[in-house]
Amino acid sequence: MIPVERHQQILALVSERGVVSIAELTERLEVSHMTIRRDLQKLEEQGVVLAVSGGVQSVERLAIEPSHQDKEAMFSQQKAAIGQLAARQIPINSCIYLDAGTTTLALARQIGERDDLTVVTNDFVIAAYLLEHSQCKLIHTGGTVCRENRSCVGAAAAQALRNLFIDLAFISASSWSMRGLSTPSEDKVMVKKAIVEASRRCILLSDTSKYGKVATYLALPISVFDIIITDGKLPEAAQEAIMQAGIALLLAEEP
Repeated sequence: MIPVERHQQILALVSERGVVSIAELTERLEVSHMTIRRDLQKLEEQGVVLAVSGGVQSVERLAIEPSHQDKEAMFSQQKAAIGQLAARQIPINSCIYLDAGTTTLALARQIGERDDLTVVTNDFVIAAYLLEHSQCKLIHTGGTVCRENRSCVGAAAAQALRNLFIDLAFISASSWSMRGLSTPSEDKVMVKKAIVEASRRCILLSDTSKYGKVATYLALPISVFDIIITDGKLPEAAQEAIMQAGIALLLAEEP
C-alpha cells in the first residue's frame, strides 16, 4: 500500500472514531510502528489530524472566534505564566509587537515597569493598559475595528505594520497546529502576514487549549516562528514535532 492510500485510510478511521491508537493502525494497515508514526507526522503537518499519546485524533474546527471578554476568563493562570516567561525574552531597548489577544495582554501586564521599550499593537485593551501603567513609547496600528476582539484588522492595520522595523513580534492564535496558525476571520490574515514581514523574530504565545484546532483561513505556517511559548499541557508528540522543525519551545510553569 502506498503512503497516499494509507493516509486516506487513517483519515477515514479518525473521522469515524474520533481517536485511533497507533497499535490498531499498525494492525489494520499491516505496516511497522515507525511507518505509522511517519504517516501521522505528515498528516499532522498538513493540519488534518492531531497526534496524541499512543495514537491520533481528529482536529476541532473553530467556526467563530470567542469574544475578548469570553477569552479573558479562560485559562487565566496559564496565560499569566506564559506572559511572565515571554517577558524574559525581551532585550533592552527593543521595539516589540503585541498581537491582539488575552495572552499578549498577560505579557503587557509584565512589562509595565520598563521604560526602554517601544510597543506596537493593534489591540485597544493592550494599548489602554500600557497607556495607564507604563512609560513605554506606544504605537497603535489603527485600521478597521473588530468590536468582538477590541482590535484593528484589515488593510490599513497591515500597511501600518509594513512601515515599521520590529525587533520581536509576539503573535497570538485562536487555533494552531503543526501546519500553522489559522483563523475564521479573513481580515486577520493580512495583519498576521504583515507582522512577520516587519519583524526580525517572531514568537507564538498560546495556551494549549488552542492547539489542535483549525479554522477556515491559514494565516501563517508554523515555520515562521523562532520560538513557541505555551504551557506544560502540550502533548509530547507536538513537543517533539516542534523541536524537530527547528523551533525553540518554552513551556511555562503555572504558579
